[in-house]
Amino acid sequence: MSYKVRLQSFEGPFDLLVYLIENARMDIYDIRISEITEQYMEYVNEIKKTDVAAATEFMVLAATLIDIKSRMILPRPKPVEGGEYEEDPRSALVEKLLEYRKFKECAEMLKKREELATLVYEKPQEDISEYTESPDELLKLNVDQLATAFELFLEKKQRADEVRARYTRIERDRATMEDRMAFIREHLTRALKGGSRRISFKETVPDRKDRYDIAVSFVSVLQMMRDHEITAEQKSLYGDISISLAEEGTDIEQ
Repeated sequence: MSYKVRLQSFEGPFDLLVYLIENARMDIYDIRISEITEQYMEYVNEIKKTDVAAATEFMVLAATLIDIKSRMILPRPKPVEGGEYEEDPRSALVEKLLEYRKFKECAEMLKKREELATLVYEKPQEDISEYTESPDELLKLNVDQLATAFELFLEKKQRADEVRARYTRIERDRATMEDRMAFIREHLTRALKGGSRRISFKETVPDRKDRYDIAVSFVSVLQMMRDHEITAEQKSLYGDISISLAEEGTDIEQ
């Protein structure tokens, strides 16, 4: 079985060795040294052709693999007294590989955190020493000064209350169209009793006139004209509007 590997992607001999073990799906605690050593030496020979200086670093681990391979070929001695067996020649290599894998995983984790940190923008720290280091300022007043300050406070509060009471707008109930139509009928009834059938539009607006009252009166007059209760007449442009009872509205007082 042959593998094609880009040598520049490996950071060192242990990186190459871990790749070979994982690519061959071997158990790291049960490495097939013979197979791994052959593959490893193939890559080392390829490195020698391109970069002798880089191959030197890989040769150290290659010598270790060859040594382990030779020791694995030799027959195992019988257990010594106490039933203990000779240590597996691969044990030291496995420990180094496990330690290398652990550091590699940590390096990858730190690299990911660095990439995430580049996406975070922090606000520069501000100098707030003037707020944290300065002691609390205590008001130093005697009884007379405190009484004077309190009197000034009361005077200011009283003036503010007076201004607020003078300029506060008192909202009153808004008249409805029905109320204003009843108001107009009442005025027409009074005028009729006094011998007049006409009233001025100004009389349909309460004493306290505002735009809302004028609009309500005007709309009420239009509605009463539509209902044929009254008639309205304006003899000149912008002149006063006179309102009178319609013929069929003479019984309005009933």
